[in-house]
Amino acid sequence: MSANAPFARLPEAAAFTVTSTTVTDGAAWPAEQFSAGVPGGKDRSPQLSWSGAPEGTKSYAVTVYDPDAPTGSGFWHWAVADIPATVTELPEGAGDDTGSGLPGGAFPLPNDARAARYIGAAPPAGHGPHRYFVVVHALDVESIGVPADATPAVLGFTMAGHILGRAVLTATAEIPA
Repeated sequence: MSANAPFARLPEAAAFTVTSTTVTDGAAWPAEQFSAGVPGGKDRSPQLSWSGAPEGTKSYAVTVYDPDAPTGSGFWHWAVADIPATVTELPEGAGDDTGSGLPGGAFPLPNDARAARYIGAAPPAGHGPHRYFVVVHALDVESIGVPADATPAVLGFTMAGHILGRAVLTATAEIPA
């Protein structure tokens, strides 16, 4: 596992709370949140609930990022933009191919596998433990203004000046050699 801290060089943001009935902060992903290419994996996005967002929040974005992927740039597993400020929960499986669990107005961006959906954990066998940062970003705009085919990195760059708060849950995964 690398010492890469994904938010170390980003602007400070107020902390708020994200929880999940699917995974506990600091714990391993359940099998369903692994990639379908891993035995037992189902590419099912986790259930998320959040509270305590800063005053002035007009929308949210959700991202799932593995900074420990052996790519030089990590691996984006999921990114959702333009979640209305009135929404404070996503059901498990909201990141499926249809996006039927996403609220109106919200949309997924293509992940690093270029699929506009959640793709589960699949660290290389024997590579060691990986961290998966599940983040709800509270934003000061109703729409972040990125196109639906933008990358999660473009979303992050565009959000940088609009983040009021950040709620972080970290899951882990490892596949033995």
